[in-house]
Amino acid sequence: MVTYLKENTDLFSWRTATTVVIANMIGTGIFTSLGFQLNEFSSPSVIIFLWVLGGIVALSGALCYAEIGARLPRSGGEYNFVREIYHPAAGFVSGWISVTVGFSAPTAAVAITACSYLRTVFPNLPVSESSVVLVLLIGLIHLSTRENSAKFQEGVTFIKIAFIFLFIIVAALAVDETQNLSWTLEYADLSSLSGGALAVTLIFVNYAYTGWNAATYFSGEMSNPGKNLPRSLLLGTAFVTFIYVILNLTFLYVAPVESLAGQVEVGAIVANHALGLDGARVMSVILGALLVSTISAMTLSGPRAMQAIGEDFVALRLLSKTNTSGIPYVAICVQMALAILMILTSSFEQIVVFSGALLALNSLVTVIGAALLRRREGTANIAFKMPLYPLPVMLYAGVISLTLIYALQNRPSEGIAALIVILFGLVIYFMLENSKGKTLFPPR
Repeated sequence: MVTYLKENTDLFSWRTATTVVIANMIGTGIFTSLGFQLNEFSSPSVIIFLWVLGGIVALSGALCYAEIGARLPRSGGEYNFVREIYHPAAGFVSGWISVTVGFSAPTAAVAITACSYLRTVFPNLPVSESSVVLVLLIGLIHLSTRENSAKFQEGVTFIKIAFIFLFIIVAALAVDETQNLSWTLEYADLSSLSGGALAVTLIFVNYAYTGWNAATYFSGEMSNPGKNLPRSLLLGTAFVTFIYVILNLTFLYVAPVESLAGQVEVGAIVANHALGLDGARVMSVILGALLVSTISAMTLSGPRAMQAIGEDFVALRLLSKTNTSGIPYVAICVQMALAILMILTSSFEQIVVFSGALLALNSLVTVIGAALLRRREGTANIAFKMPLYPLPVMLYAGVISLTLIYALQNRPSEGIAALIVILFGLVIYFMLENSKGKTLFPPR
């Protein structure tokens, strides 16, 4: 019989959980999204507004997840939440999205971005091959023990934060002349905020904020999850929102808009304008190295959803296997394999739009579930109650719903691909149900 958590294993602290949230969020999005945003909007006021809005929406989602997670502290993230709130079939599809897209796709995108930055210094570096090696090396660390995972994650995340602040300070002080930005909102700017361009742009912004829910994937391995899960979600999300606004202000002030529009290596371009070619090369290596913490965080958290699915379905029991330290080694290996497959078969923008839309839909269903749980079970005897209810639910659901509607109208091919993933997940679920396998953790 597979046990979910051994009592004699060390648990992850709120500090580790917070660094996982921060590292999951600060990945490719912040260093790449601005280029795609500037293809649609040139107004700095609109750009910064979108990043502030994205942060408020992410915090609203974090409040909802914090309340749900305090009620349902089992590892697995959306898989566990949706399964308990709606139906096992919905939970499986949600977990299927997390397993196939939620972590594998961003891991691939981050690895590609990291190696793209390194290629600006080493032009002969093969991006795909080096991305694969990077994913494998980080995976090996997380295949050892929880202690090694926690120490490595905390260390690389603190280094990332320190260097981001260093980048902001150095770029702002070193640039010879800052850009003359106009913060006056014109009528054209306001009218542009009501169409499909806004929605597509918000997909990139929301993608950059993806990861605020990361701690929910291993909450069952966390000490005092009723208290520490909300703490890690909210602290991590608020901190990253601050970082994102400051970073984008730095990007816009340092480099001309025309040099950034449509470009992936935004950080390298900004460093070049501020520090010159040699400084840009050094900063590119640093920025590429900083993304290691993001890959690490997704390797730590993502496989826990796969592990939970393996615990619940006899036919997938292999996915729940752990080593002597309680590490789900099979799930980690499967996630690495999926990430490597995406590295070798997809472009960066395809990965971002496709995974961004699916993850937004997944979290939307979960956030609505927070309201359903309130109505069904009340708020008695739960460790955390979201403040300002129902505003966080309404704000998150409203913004994400509108974003998805407009985005899918403008990018129907990604919408079709997302629908295929969902339908495939349903087919697999009913095949597993027909096998009549017993579940270890039936819904409440």
